[in-house]
Amino acid sequence: MRARLLTVAFCLLTYAAVSAQLPSFRGRVDTVMVTVTVTDGAGRLITGLTRDDFEILEDGAAQPITQFTDERVPVSLGVLLDGSDSMRGRAIVDARSAVDRFVGALLEPEDEAFVAAFNHLPRMVAPWTRPARALEGRLQALQPSGSTAIYDALVAAAPLFERRMHTRAALVIISDGADTASDRTLQQARAVLRRTDPFVYAIAIDEAGGLAGTRVNPDALREITGPSGGYTEVVDGADDLGPATERIANELNKQYTLGYVPSRPPDGGWREIRVRVKDRGYFTRARRGYYALPPGGGQTP
Repeated sequence: MRARLLTVAFCLLTYAAVSAQLPSFRGRVDTVMVTVTVTDGAGRLITGLTRDDFEILEDGAAQPITQFTDERVPVSLGVLLDGSDSMRGRAIVDARSAVDRFVGALLEPEDEAFVAAFNHLPRMVAPWTRPARALEGRLQALQPSGSTAIYDALVAAAPLFERRMHTRAALVIISDGADTASDRTLQQARAVLRRTDPFVYAIAIDEAGGLAGTRVNPDALREITGPSGGYTEVVDGADDLGPATERIANELNKQYTLGYVPSRPPDGGWREIRVRVKDRGYFTRARRGYYALPPGGGQTP
């Protein structure tokens, strides 16, 4: 109950700011849009592919690709920054700097972003804002305190992506600690995120000498980021946050956007998506599925 109330409060903080924006993004559309990252065996980003290089399967059945672009399209980006006590000192200074550079220099003017912080409670710092560079400095007043509730923060942030401006979306989590205070479990957070479609990225600060049981848990974060098409990167210290966020921005600049019209009518059930590059030894990352909600449909199972 407490987590549910926190989620409602978190979202109400943003309602007035977002209600004047464009109509909310919904999954109940004829065309399913899929963002795809392509890499080679060394993890290098691959560009220059064409529509004919790709194949999309829904529940194992090939789907004709009706929309395709390899050009950068605007993105709606959310940032969740750990503001718990363990981030005191140099860590929070480096984190603020990395987030400021991300929204101020690494995103494009047409992109929008929000910034939120969390300790044992989630807190909205700035709702959807465009251009994103207007968010520079908004974290300067954040003073680390309290414990860490990553899963509650993820659950609270998920509904914001229903009120975004752009189809392509991403969420970046920055944390240096294991979840020690959430009411929601890892499985519950995964289930909530499964109903959204942003790429989820996590930067896990794992400094040597941390206390056992409170050090960041990269495996748990990978369970969250992997199904979305994103990834978890472990860094040795907060001074590595700048390069890590730059790698995320570089990926966002080199993704493909594909669309297809499902061969089956929507039935409210889960549809598995697989995107692959034909005849080449490349690797793809994309969301692994979606709920096929009918027009005017209610909650999914």
